[in-house]
This record gives sequence, structure tokens and C-alpha cells, in this order.
Amino acid sequence: MAINKQAQLHFVDRMLVLLDAGLPLLESITFIHQSASPAWQKITASIAHHLSQGERFSSCLSLQHTIFDPALIGLIRVSEESGDITLALKTIQQQLHSQIALHRQIQHALAYPVITLTTACLLMLAMLVWVIPVFSEVFAHFNATLPWLTQLLLSASEQFTIYFPVIAIGLTVCVSSLSLLWLRHQGFQQLSDRYVFHIPVIGNLLRQSALANWCRSLGYLMQAGLPALEAIRITAQTSNQWLCHDLSAQIFKSLAQGWSFGEALQRADPRWHFFDLETVQLLQIGSASGSLATMLSNRANALEKQLTSQLKLLSHSLEPILVVFVGLLIGGLVIILYLPIFNLGQIV
Repeated sequence: MAINKQAQLHFVDRMLVLLDAGLPLLESITFIHQSASPAWQKITASIAHHLSQGERFSSCLSLQHTIFDPALIGLIRVSEESGDITLALKTIQQQLHSQIALHRQIQHALAYPVITLTTACLLMLAMLVWVIPVFSEVFAHFNATLPWLTQLLLSASEQFTIYFPVIAIGLTVCVSSLSLLWLRHQGFQQLSDRYVFHIPVIGNLLRQSALANWCRSLGYLMQAGLPALEAIRITAQTSNQWLCHDLSAQIFKSLAQGWSFGEALQRADPRWHFFDLETVQLLQIGSASGSLATMLSNRANALEKQLTSQLKLLSHSLEPILVVFVGLLIGGLVIILYLPIFNLGQIV
């Protein structure tokens, strides 16, 4: 399993600093090994050992294929032909920076609604389990009929308290089963990745993020000098989204059969589950004019700008909506509980 993007970026940053300082490749790896964390010491020791045996840097990284992304290895392999590994590392650095920044923007935009909704659910749970039963005991001494909303709330609290262990166990079993199924069953992963883009609002943001990463990765590989087929193959291998992986594999097959790049995109995704019409049209133009790599990078930049704008708008729109929602939820529960007290003169 590949290490996270931040760890890879840290490794690339240190490599660039040492190489720019004039250290040879083997000495740079050895220096990193001396100050590396225990998890990294084994990796750098293996790389240094194979480098000392005269193997290429890309071959050394390939032996750690479960650690490093194939795209990183592919760029290093191409740069070794030209003798400029530093340029490849700078390209990888820029790519990782872009991916990490985009990922953080999505996290920040979704963090507030997730935290707010989680807090609201916990407050609701606390009221159902601890607060409302106290009011139920108080109302039991009243010799009058309670408002129907209060009766409904007290009944719901009673039923929830009785069946809470069953509900908790059921949810735990469901979550555990789905997690285990997702880890063990590739078909379930593919099905989940296909439908995640159909989630209202969030699905389109995730699709744009994945498409921007796809365009940027493919563009970097082609700008580094890889043929389109090899670049598509590596892009498919580096994808952590099954739909993106499968579409890249289908594009690879179509290109190998002699179809043009634009036709390969349309054949791979005829129902526009991943690609959008504008992206396909721009890439068709880039392919026809011989500037596909540049067009891919430009499209990735445009998609990231659109995504950033949409994330800001979503964040600013959700904040007041969630505040009103939580206020109405908690305020409504309190009002329902105090309805009998407001009518105290009729109840006593």
C-alpha cells in the first residue's frame, strides 16, 4: 500500500535539497537514511543498497512499488534517459503540492458541516437518552393529557432508550460488515466508486477533483516525454479511484487499437460518468493540434480553480443553513418539552 502524499512530498523535498547542494544520488539517499524515521530507514537502506550495486534509481524505486506511486517511478525513469533527475523531482514536487492542496481544500470545506451534523446528532442522542426521560418522570405526576407533540417525543425517547443497545449493535455490525466487504471484495469497491459521484452536491465535487488529478497526472507524464500509451498505463496504475482506473484502461485499449484520443475518451465514457463534454472537446483539440500535454495541464488548472470556487461557495452557504438547522432542531425539542409547562394552569 502506497504511503501518503505528504510523506512522499517530504522525501522528494529532501532529495531536491541534497541534490541541489551538489551531493551525488547515493550519498543523498544515505544522508536521508541516517535521519529517517524507523519506517523510512528500511526503505532508504534498500534503495541505497541497490544503488551501490549499480542499479538505476528508477529500478530501486520499482522494488518498492508498494510504497511509491508508479507515476513517480515513471517520471524518474524518463529523466534518467536525459540525465536530469532533478527536473523530474521538481515536476513530482509540483504535482504532489497540487494534489495535497486540493485534498486539503475539500477537507476544509467538508469539515464544518461534518462536525456540525455530528454535534447535532450527539446532542439529539443525549436528549433522547438522558434529558427527555427526566421530563417524562416529571410529567407522570400530572393528572392531565399532555400535548400530542410532547407525547410523541416522550414515546420516541422511551422506545429509543429500550432499543438503544440493539440499534448500537446493529449499526456496529453494519459498518463493520461494509468495511470488511469493501476491503476484501474488489467488486464492491468498484460499485462504491461508481456511485459515489452520484451523491448530491458532494458527488460532483469529488468527480471534479478526480478528473483534475487525472488530467494533471497524465499531462505531467506526457510533458516528461512518455508516449501516450505508457502515460495512460501509468495513470491507470496510480489512480486510487476504480472508475478512473477502469476508464484509463479502456482508453489504453482504444488507443492501442488505433482510435484517436478524443474517440477513445468517448468510447470509454459514453454516458459522461467521469468526463464532461468541455473536457473531452478541449482534449480532442489538444490531441489534433499536437499539444495534448499542455491542454491536459491547462484543463487541470481550470478544473481546480472551478473546484476551489465551488468549495468556497458551498462552505459559505452551508454555514448559515446548518446553524439554522441545529437551532431549529434543538429549539424545537425544548419547546415541545416545555409545552405542558406553558399550559401549566390547565394541567395541574
